[in-house]
Amino acid sequence: MTPTEHSQLIESLHPLEIKFLASFAERESRTTPEIMAASGLDESRLDMAAGWLQSKGLLTITGERVTSLVSLTETGTVYREQGVPELRIITALREGKQITVKDILQSWGLDPSEVSSAVGALKEAAVVRIVSGGVLALNESPDVAPYQFLADLISAVAAKDQADLADFPSDQQAAIQANYHKRGKSKGIFRITEKKERSYGLSKEGATVVRLLQQRGTTADEVSALTPEMLKTGSWKQKKFRAYNISLSPPRIGIGRKHPYREFLDFVKYKFIGMGFEEMRGPLVENEFWDMDALFMPQFHPARNIHDVYFVKDPTHCGKIEEPFGKQVAAAHKNGGKTGSTGWRYDFDIERAKRLILRSQGTAVSARTLGSGPKVPGKYFSIARCFRYDAVDATHAPDFYQVEGIVLGENINFRALLGLLQLFGKEIAGAGEFQFRPAYFPFTEPSVELHVRHPELGWMELGGAGIFRPEVTAPLGVTVPVIAWGLGLDRMAMVALGIQDIRDLFSTDLDFIRTKKIRLG
Repeated sequence: MTPTEHSQLIESLHPLEIKFLASFAERESRTTPEIMAASGLDESRLDMAAGWLQSKGLLTITGERVTSLVSLTETGTVYREQGVPELRIITALREGKQITVKDILQSWGLDPSEVSSAVGALKEAAVVRIVSGGVLALNESPDVAPYQFLADLISAVAAKDQADLADFPSDQQAAIQANYHKRGKSKGIFRITEKKERSYGLSKEGATVVRLLQQRGTTADEVSALTPEMLKTGSWKQKKFRAYNISLSPPRIGIGRKHPYREFLDFVKYKFIGMGFEEMRGPLVENEFWDMDALFMPQFHPARNIHDVYFVKDPTHCGKIEEPFGKQVAAAHKNGGKTGSTGWRYDFDIERAKRLILRSQGTAVSARTLGSGPKVPGKYFSIARCFRYDAVDATHAPDFYQVEGIVLGENINFRALLGLLQLFGKEIAGAGEFQFRPAYFPFTEPSVELHVRHPELGWMELGGAGIFRPEVTAPLGVTVPVIAWGLGLDRMAMVALGIQDIRDLFSTDLDFIRTKKIRLG
């Protein structure tokens, strides 16, 4: 390395590195405790500086010794203060107390697993037995030595505090090993932590840098910023300023932002509002009437069984169905009512319609809106969370968002629906290729499915749409054509955010949250 390169290297050294190297002024090899004493660095900063110096080729590790330190866990501390559970049980029985396992659980404040383990160990060692009424009884001449040994060991560990495992006799070491747990687990009496003590040596370049630091009188007391006080007093003249390296990247600032998926949902909402739509809302816990019956889905339809819908356990039913919609929908199912249809030809069960479920489709919100006297002409949308049984994979989840919408008007037709679907796929999902495929839904005729091409996953369905049948609109008091759609927002988000797994929408990965942006086109 040339003198110029040495100078550049010294100027790039961090104050922690300078303190570290200064501890080698008298000799070229030192242990961790020696460096800490000479430099004043704590363990974490010492390790940081050592890593930097090793990466620069100035330092090498010449030796390493691992020490196993023993301390008490939270459970061990409790046992020290209150006693080992086995000894507490033995002491209570010797005092003539009548106790059961239930008594111990209720009044001793021990975890059920601790009580079960202690009583089981005492029974296995023939120290206690369980007699009539579940009462514990002490056997004659019980051997309590193992439990007293453990209690004494707990006191010994507490007295030494972070003692070296090697300092304990072999029988105590075995007991510690049998009753320890690693950091993070919930149970155990002792904790064993490994402490590494290293020896460091200077490389050839490291020795040269230390010598140059001594010659220059460089210390770690460098100033990184010129303050108004220094200018006022003139003290800056006696200060040594740290050189700036303008080639280094600035620190990354983690600013607050919305989760990318939440950002996408808000984006969808603002898009619809910008197109003149009004937002409609509905409950997450819905009855079967608005979720299915009002949509002319027969009560014998297979999608209404427990394999597709989540039923509410308590309460199971709502109080009543709004009239006159209950009677008019029932008539539409039975014989068509005043819709001009023959209906489904079965006796409608109003009690079944009161059954509470988790909303399985966003169309339930549209049904409620149609029954609330909507504007004509009118445009409505909803971002609805839905729940439906499904096997979880890259494109399916048991709970999902749908963007639901309806448009009412005298001149609304199927061509207008196709144009809107293509607009949504392009403006919201950012898809470039579309397909319309024929479909069947009990509440629309004609019906269609919108499919878009995902860059990695290929063609995937976004949702269904169609024109509401008279059996849906007439019982709810609507006499004009209504086009409707329910598109899977989660899949649209996959396209817009450029991800391949629907589960990533709920990612807690900070890099994903900070960097993912909606992409269109």
